Parts: sequence; C-alpha cells; structure tokens
Amino acid sequence: MADSWVDPAEGLGADLHLELSGPGGRRAALTRALREAISGGRLAPGTRLPPYRSLAADLGVARNTVADAYAELVAEGRLTARQGSGTRVAERAEPLEVRGRVSEKAPPRARGPRHDLRQGTPDVSAFPRAAWLASYRRALRRAPHKAFGPGDPAGRIELREALAEYLARARGVRTEPGRIVICSGFAHALRLLFPAVLRGPLAVESYGLAFHRELLTAAGVRTVPLALDEDGAQVGGLAGERAVLLTPAHQFPTGGPLHPVRRAAVVDWARARGGVVLEDDYDGEFRYDRKPVGALQGLDPERVVHLGSVSKSLSPALRLGWMVLPERYVDEVLAVKGAREAWAGVLDQLALADFVGSGSYDRHVRRMRQRYRGRRDRLVGTLAAHAPHVEVTGIAAGLHAVLRLPPGSESSTVEAAVRRGLALDGLAEFRHPEAPEAMTAPDGLVVGYATPSEHAYGAALEALCAALPPP
Repeated sequence: MADSWVDPAEGLGADLHLELSGPGGRRAALTRALREAISGGRLAPGTRLPPYRSLAADLGVARNTVADAYAELVAEGRLTARQGSGTRVAERAEPLEVRGRVSEKAPPRARGPRHDLRQGTPDVSAFPRAAWLASYRRALRRAPHKAFGPGDPAGRIELREALAEYLARARGVRTEPGRIVICSGFAHALRLLFPAVLRGPLAVESYGLAFHRELLTAAGVRTVPLALDEDGAQVGGLAGERAVLLTPAHQFPTGGPLHPVRRAAVVDWARARGGVVLEDDYDGEFRYDRKPVGALQGLDPERVVHLGSVSKSLSPALRLGWMVLPERYVDEVLAVKGAREAWAGVLDQLALADFVGSGSYDRHVRRMRQRYRGRRDRLVGTLAAHAPHVEVTGIAAGLHAVLRLPPGSESSTVEAAVRRGLALDGLAEFRHPEAPEAMTAPDGLVVGYATPSEHAYGAALEALCAALPPP
C-alpha cells in the first residue's frame, strides 16, 4: 500500500510518501516505513510529524497504530516528543546510515577558489532584498487576475512600459512598449534572433565572450572578427556581413567606448547595406570618470537592436532581459517565442516593473555605482603601491579592469593565481579563435572587481598582487 499525507492547516510541511508493506502487520509496516524515511534522509532532523489523528486518517490505520509506532521510534532516539512542540525527527548532524557506511563511500566535495576576481557577476551580497521584497509584494497585490494565466510572449505590459520610460531617460533609447520584447537574458535574445530572424555571417569584436560565439556557432551562424584598438571596434573593416554585434558603451573585455565617429559610421553602414547593429548594453549604467555614453540605438532605432538585462545591475539569478527591436522584427521575434511566455516568470516581471517605476532601481544603481567606483579605486591604489609596473586599463566604466602584463607572462600569471586560490581570467581566453595575429591584444588579465563581497575584497587583492610577475 502506498499513501501520502499532508495537512496544511497543521503547518506540517510537504507530503511524505510511505510504503506500508512487509511482514508484521500495520504497526510494524508504519514503524519500518518511518524508520527508513529518517535513516535515508527523506525526513530531515527537526521535521515535525503529523498528529496521530491526522496520519491515521490519511493512511487508513487506527490512531493507536500511529501512537505506538511513534513511541517505538522515540525510544530508539529517532523521534522526540515534547508537549506543545509535537513529534519531530530527532536533531542529528546527519541521518543514521549516512554517518556510517554511506558517508565513508561519498567522494570529497570539490573546493572552489578562496578568492574570486572573475568578471561577469555583480556583488551578489548587495542584492537589495528589502526593496525587492517590497516591490514583489506590491506587484502581487496589484496584479490583475489574468496575470496568473499564460504569459504574453512580448512580456507584461507593466514592465515594457516601465522599461520604455527608464531606457529613454537613462540610456537615450528611442522606443515604445510595443517594440520591447522581454527575454531571459542576452543569450536568450541571441537564440531568438538567430537563425530564425537574422542570418550570418555576423561580424563580432575580436575579443568577447566565448559562450556567445559558441551559441551562435551551434545555431549555424559564422562569426567574423573585427579588429579592436583604443577607439573600439574598427567598423571600417565590415565587408559583406549584414549584421554586427558590438559592445559600444564599454567594449568587453578590453574596455573603452566606441568612438563617436565609429558610432556614426556603423549606423551609416547599416543604412547603406540594409543591415542591422546588435548593441550589447551589458553594463552601460556603470560609468565613473567620463560623461555618460548613450545607447547607440538612439542614432537609428530602425537599424539597431538594443539588448539589455539586469544580470550586472541586480542579479543574474533573476533571468530577466529585454530586446528593443526595430518595428520590422517584432512580429518575427514573437513568432519564434511562441504563443505563450516560457522563459521569463510573470511575477518577476511585475516585481521588476514596480522596482523600476518606484525609483528603487535608480537608487540601487546609484548606490552600486559608488560602491564599484570605490572597488575600482582600491584596485588601482593597491596596484600602484605593490605593483606599479602593471598598467591598469579600461577602468572609466564597467565592473572589470584589464591589467597589462609583460609579453609572454599571461599564462604563467594565471597559473600563479590558481596556486594561490585566486580565480581570474587571462585576456587570451576572450580572443576570437579565427582572429589573425594582427588582432591579438597584448598579454593581460581581466579582473572583475565587482564579484567579491566587501569583506573578501582585500584578501583577493593581496592574492592578486602576490601572483603578478615582478618588474
């Protein structure tokens, strides 16, 4: 016999599946089933069990049967029973059998790095929990009934309206809610665009995320590298491509914005060729020592696809991003998404809409901008004091810096960092595999100064300085 119980009114937690079988009658079967659930770890220490009457009714046994089974397990030390607290699984460090035979066979857990200066994530300890919870509660309270049905593939109108206002104000984007499509992030946007809406070859910067190139390759899209210099991508090298992917506000990973002359030139190219520019605005809100660089999309909304997300500004765990599309692509992208939203949770969309509309997003970005600027300044100051021979570049904006190294020292420096428990990336990790030798940047490290929590940052910088090559 297989039954389950749950009694929400009693606050007893999740369902418990019990197999009442074997010799010895119902009491023995119940005792055996509970003992196995505890020993196997299915009933965790401290779990409250249902009252005799509730479990007896759910399993179709006598109340005394449950009472006797509980009493036997209390005597064995597997359960505890206290007045006013009910019957609970006894507190142990781990289940009985795990402490012996099973734990001896378990492989040791892999240990991660002690210090993390990898790029790509914000300081997750700084997530604005209280403000987000307030927005979530307000959004849940105000949500119309239809919000709990199948989601609109374009995304909730509340979020698209909030984003249209915010992006116009903060990033210079020219759009309206009907041209914004919500997605789960930048990678999801690429999957929606290629190859159903756009086709290759696609020009890309010679340094960028390998994950994005691999995703495009898997979709049958060939990527063609564009050379980089201190003014960003050399867009004059565009040839027969009909699309180009750029990080114009802050080139990833080398740093620096796309020069205004080149911004205008790539839009002119798109107009002349009937092409399109994909703008990855991955950290455009974080600038420190320069005037804000507006979105490239503002130059021509019909020739630029603006792509953004909250992965850097809030958290990658939210899985929310957006596509600001030329009008001709909206229906095609929605057709690829399908009739219902299958990626971005509706309640998270509503919460983000409130978070943006209430001003909480602006306040959080300003607060984090100050924090990350302090992190950057601390990195620069530490290197000036302990490794003045190392040049730091790409620091006017963003969440990472590039440390220039002596020729031939990048690989050995990364290895030295690993030996000290420090995770970071060498610049070569981001180089396009088909980039010619002339497009190769000097040796360097990509240091993500946003990743560690505040209390861990100092130790990470010490490990970094210890790993750097001598002058």
